[in-house]
Amino acid sequence: MAQDTQLAGKTAFVAGGSSGINLGIAKRFAAAGANVVLISRSQEKIEAAAKEVSTFGKPAIGIAADVRDYAAVEAALKRTFDEFGPIDIVLSGAAGNFVAPALGMSANGFKTVVDIDLIGTFNVLRASFEFLRKPGASLISITAGQATRASMFQAHVCAAKAGINMLTQCLALEWGPAGVRVNAISPGPIADTEGMARLASTPEAEARVKSRVPLRRYGTKDEIADAALFLSSDAARYINGAILPVDGGSGCGDGAGDALLGLGA
Repeated sequence: MAQDTQLAGKTAFVAGGSSGINLGIAKRFAAAGANVVLISRSQEKIEAAAKEVSTFGKPAIGIAADVRDYAAVEAALKRTFDEFGPIDIVLSGAAGNFVAPALGMSANGFKTVVDIDLIGTFNVLRASFEFLRKPGASLISITAGQATRASMFQAHVCAAKAGINMLTQCLALEWGPAGVRVNAISPGPIADTEGMARLASTPEAEARVKSRVPLRRYGTKDEIADAALFLSSDAARYINGAILPVDGGSGCGDGAGDALLGLGA
C-alpha cells in the first residue's frame, strides 16, 4: 500500500478498528498521512491492530471502548482530541451479525445487533460532534445492502442497517450547516473477512455468492478503503448524505432473500 499525503496533518478516529474492513480503512488513512486512533472492545486486539496500523504511518493509538457505552466512546474521543486537536475523520464501523430466522431469534439477540450497529453508530457520531474540526470534518458510517433489501434470516441486521442509513442522512441534514459531512459506505461481499469466511465457508457457497455479483467476484478490503479515503478527501468536499455502494453491482435488482451479500465486515 503506497503512502501518499492526502490526509497529512489530519486525525482519524476509527470505531470497530481491530479487524476486517475497518482495520483496512485505518491502514489506508495512516498510509495517507493521518494520525489514527482506533477503538474496539478488546484491549489486546485493539493494541495489536494499532501496532499494525503504525507500520503504515505514524504511531497509532488503540483504546478499548465498547460502542454501546456512550461515556466510553466520548472518553476515547476526548483523548483523541487532547492528543491531536480537532478530529477530521470519524469512521463508525462496529457491527454484529448471525444468521437466524426471526422465530429462532431471541429478543436479546435482536437487541444486541441493533445496539452494536445502530446505537453504536449513533453513539460514535453524536459523541464526536464537539471534538470535530468544523467546518471540514468527514463522518462515515458502514452500512450494508440489507438496509434496503429484505433478506431471509437477517431481520435484525436489516433493521439495524436501515436505521444507519436514515441516521446518516438525518445527520447530514442537521450538521451540514456546520460544515460537517456525513456519508455511508455499503460494502458488498468482501474477501478475507470474518463474515464471508463464516457465511460462505465452502467453494460451492462462495461460487453462489459470486454468481449474484455482476462483476462475478468478491470485493477487497482495499477497495472499501479506497472509497473511505475518497469520502474523507477534498475530492468529496461537496458529497454529503450519500450512501455509497461498493458492491460490484450486487445492489442492482431486488436481491431478495440473499442473506450473504453485504456481510463482508
